[in-house]
This record gives sequence, structure tokens and C-alpha cells, in this order.
Amino acid sequence: MKVRVDPERCQGHTLCAMRAPKVFELSEIDGHSSAIDEEVPDDQQGQVVEAVRSCPERAIFVS
Repeated sequence: MKVRVDPERCQGHTLCAMRAPKVFELSEIDGHSSAIDEEVPDDQQGQVVEAVRSCPERAIFVS
């Protein structure tokens, strides 16, 4: 599974980082999220799916 965050949509709600802290990092400047690594480890896939569902801006995409 691969993950990416659309920087234009992300509003910095931080819900993704709460759901999957090993996958998402937050900018110290504005709190916007980005994926630490595009490839999601097998043991983190469930948390990433939860993060996708919890994002109010629908800014997280998986493939």
C-alpha cells in the first residue's frame, strides 16, 4: 500500500497523525500532514485506512 497527502486539501486537523503516528508527520510551521514514507508497512495499513476515513478534508489517498 502507498499513501500520499494532498497538501492543497490538508488543513492540519492532525487526525491522521493521531490514528497513524508512525506513518504521518506534522509540519511544525502549520500542522499540515505529510507521509513519512510513501510505502506503508504491513503492520500500519489498518491505521492508515482509519486515517483516510477520519480526514475531514479527504486529503489522504492510498493505492
